Amino acid sequence: MTYNVTSEKAEAFINHSEIENTLAYAEAHKHDRQLVEHILEKAAQHKGLSHREAAILLACEESDLTQRIFDLAKEIKQKFYGNRIVMFAPLYLSNYCVNGCTYCPYHAKNKSISRKKLSQTEIEKEVIALQDMGHKRLALEAGEHPQHAPIDYILESIETIYSIKHKNGAIRRVNVNIAATTVENYRKLKEAGIGTYILFQETYHKENYEALHPTGPKSNYAYHTEAMDRAMEGGIDDVGIGVLFGLNTYKYDFVGLMMHAEHLEARFGVGPHTISVPRICPADDIETTDFPNAISDAIFKRIVAVTRIAVPYTGIIISTRESEKSRKEVLEIGVSQISGGSKTSVGGYAEPTPDAENSAQFDISDQRTLDEIVSWLLDLGHVPSFCTACYRMGRTGDRFMSLIKSGQIANCCAPNSLITLKEYLMDYASDNTRSKAVKMIEQEVEKIPNPKVKEIAKRNLQEIAEGKRDFRF
Repeated sequence: MTYNVTSEKAEAFINHSEIENTLAYAEAHKHDRQLVEHILEKAAQHKGLSHREAAILLACEESDLTQRIFDLAKEIKQKFYGNRIVMFAPLYLSNYCVNGCTYCPYHAKNKSISRKKLSQTEIEKEVIALQDMGHKRLALEAGEHPQHAPIDYILESIETIYSIKHKNGAIRRVNVNIAATTVENYRKLKEAGIGTYILFQETYHKENYEALHPTGPKSNYAYHTEAMDRAMEGGIDDVGIGVLFGLNTYKYDFVGLMMHAEHLEARFGVGPHTISVPRICPADDIETTDFPNAISDAIFKRIVAVTRIAVPYTGIIISTRESEKSRKEVLEIGVSQISGGSKTSVGGYAEPTPDAENSAQFDISDQRTLDEIVSWLLDLGHVPSFCTACYRMGRTGDRFMSLIKSGQIANCCAPNSLITLKEYLMDYASDNTRSKAVKMIEQEVEKIPNPKVKEIAKRNLQEIAEGKRDFRF
């Protein structure tokens, strides 16, 4: 099958020969300073790069040009996202799974892990615990199982989550990371009011994908890879893609990731809302030594930087798989969303038990509380944001992309980040975090470019201090 960016077929828009040719071209030209500089000049226009151009930047080994890559990534991050970092937490509903994924402890043959599925009552307790931390945005996670996690259970759980109001707490956006499904089911998720539909490809190398997924529905490479197309056809215009770096060679999967972004843009006019960059880490019966392609911190940093340059408009997400040190490295050069106070176990927030702890999907490297992470972000000069306004105001899909590509999103995101941070410090923050946040808000509100928006933001901030909640632009 030949490469076709607009094709509906996975093996055409993620074409093996095109990836191999791209990697060979990048290897042959990685020392071509004139070409690399030309690509950097094009990237400096903040309109993105092709997968082949991005592959050359990823392969470049010249130290001065590498520094220029990092500097440009930082510049683009600042232009599109400023110093805002969106906060979220995963909520695991069930770890029953029928798949045989060799890198995931949820795989069907694992008998050492505790299997659990949350009831709606248990979900309510988990959500209240998350609200009491200060979270407003969740990412739902569930293993693939027709009895324990059917679409009706997911829909009921979403309805439960949105219904829970505890003190000043409310979950305002539920993103969903569940197995590839049908157009009809994606329509149901859209009608349920989800934010972003997230699905990791794991690896774009078809042969390796099939070896890593020997049994279960997920073993169908084409069905899995074409899931985002079906989600878009079902009306979900915010989708999040990603690979699990370390399952395959990182350069191959990076090119596949860029091609997937290009495909969504070409076919639907809307690229991915987010790109996630997890990497393989230890878990219940999984050792990183089992995966010789596991990547170093230096390569991880390069991947984030080139992703930011190549797809400047997309949000980049890292999870608590990453250590504090690793997170700090990539925040300035590309990452715009991080999780905080996370648990990867089923029932890990409200009343964690030994069984719950033994139900985790992977080990957490950054085990700090949400408040500790918020405080740390403030120390680094970032604005922790709990904003969900774009989704709730209908600024999704092409409407969101047109705003962010034009730079106008700053007049929404900047004040919304400060407003939601003010809510957090009034309702949940420690005294130490609160004092830092007050100073940050005072400084940042003066930077809002539109005078009218600045005036309204100041008024909203004052009304939050007086007890009102949920303002948004």
